[in-house]
Amino acid sequence: MKLSQNYSEKNTEMLAKQIVNAAFKVHKNLGPGLLEKVYEVCFCYELSKVGIQTKRQVEIPISYEQMIFNEALRLDVLVEDSIICELKAVDILNPVWEAQIISHLKLSNKRIGFLINFNVPVIKQGIKRYIV
Repeated sequence: MKLSQNYSEKNTEMLAKQIVNAAFKVHKNLGPGLLEKVYEVCFCYELSKVGIQTKRQVEIPISYEQMIFNEALRLDVLVEDSIICELKAVDILNPVWEAQIISHLKLSNKRIGFLINFNVPVIKQGIKRYIV
């Protein structure tokens, strides 16, 4: 069991590196100042080029007491059904977005998420990783 857990952790780390690489490539080619949707499409394309599956604008149902709300959450990008990527193209990150990604991780039972802001001079400044 420990071996498969380590294997899974290695796969997750490899995915995380590919996510960061894709963000770097998109930012290098497009630069800042475009709409979020443009970055989303190109980001998913970069991941697909290396064989990584993505889903865009994924709806996540919310369970509250005995009720289930299907329209409650929408994730920008879900990578390999395991890592959430919230993409932004803004001058200043709102602190609520950091709380939002942590909530998304908890509510979707995912462990790792990225908040990526493409509207920065250097993309390294725009990538934040979250683990719950």
